[in-house]
Amino acid sequence: MSGDTKVVERGKGDQIYINTSGIGIVHEKANIKIQNIQENDVIIINVPIASHGMAIMSEREGLEFESDILSDTINLNHIVLDLIEKFGDKIHFVRDATRGGLTSVLHEIATEINLGVSLFEDKIKVENQVKSACEVLGLDPLYVANEGIFVYVAAPEIKDEVLTILQKVNSNASAIGFVTDNIHQKSLSKVPLEEKGW
Repeated sequence: MSGDTKVVERGKGDQIYINTSGIGIVHEKANIKIQNIQENDVIIINVPIASHGMAIMSEREGLEFESDILSDTINLNHIVLDLIEKFGDKIHFVRDATRGGLTSVLHEIATEINLGVSLFEDKIKVENQVKSACEVLGLDPLYVANEGIFVYVAAPEIKDEVLTILQKVNSNASAIGFVTDNIHQKSLSKVPLEEKGW
């Protein structure tokens, strides 16, 4: 089952509250617990970050840019199912990067399993208008909410195959980093890509 809690200011709820719950079964090939993550696992995201959060904030703040910022909201169920069915337990962890953005997911990983996360800054895609909006509002895109992004942590040997599948849906899907045994390495890294064979 699933649930989601919202906090609404007094008088702002318009007296209508809708709640939904989902019931299902775990896919027989799915084994995506955070404890499965291992050193050298690759970290992959499917679309550029921060678009949803900045689309909402730019509307709230009345900001105008040369082009509209569009939310990244998309259906993820089919692509996630396809990847689970193809790669099974070689996909170690999947998580959406909603509230708190990409950084919150990676911090949770590093903290929970006592490993480090090394990221390649130039592999984390942010659309130009989203960067501009973040600069105007003084925000770091890594901390901005997303709706259509999932973070995959997978065995390194399937990196290229996963990217090929994801890039058919969005060409900006990218392997952005890897898991390291250096528990102090939880920030952006300048490690040359060739050191990882990328």
